[in-house]
Amino acid sequence: MRRADARRNRERILEAALAELTRDACAPLSVIRRRAGVGQATFYRNFPDRDALVLELYGHEIRQVARAATELLATRPPDQALREWLDRLARFTLTKTGLAEALRHATRAPGAPDKPSYAPVEDAVRLLLRANEQAGTVRPGLTPEDFFLATAGIWQLDPTADDWPARTARLLDLVLYGLRSRPGDRPADDPGSPDGPDSPDD
Repeated sequence: MRRADARRNRERILEAALAELTRDACAPLSVIRRRAGVGQATFYRNFPDRDALVLELYGHEIRQVARAATELLATRPPDQALREWLDRLARFTLTKTGLAEALRHATRAPGAPDKPSYAPVEDAVRLLLRANEQAGTVRPGLTPEDFFLATAGIWQLDPTADDWPARTARLLDLVLYGLRSRPGDRPADDPGSPDGPDSPDD
């Protein structure tokens, strides 16, 4: 029971930290602690300083995003799983700018701990590409590096702009259109390609 309580306390702290640091990269630990509803001793027993909290939170969020790839592939066709996972990655990248800034602060000083590895996300991309290649929905031989180069412009969008969700969706559609094994084809549930549903190239 004590172990379960400790786990829930840790989860509450991470949830509170995500909400506060997403809003403000410099959110005080006291604000995060009060939002989590835990005592000072409990808070610092889990996270002895700000850097420890930020590093654990960022790594936790990376792992959550990566884990979603496996979960989606278990319940969706590969092409749909890839599209939905890309939406999740975009939301994480574009809406967690406060957390990213907090991470830069935590890893900036000389002797600071290393930034959490992005390898889980790369592994997730590799898994999704392989599943789609086996299903014949993307070009063969694509790598995570190809994917990140193709999507690089998306991560530069301004998340404070009102139209960022629509612009993100359009760019993701364009990227996926280019990754398809036969760009002129489209799934039956796809309402249209970037050229429009009546494109003479379809």
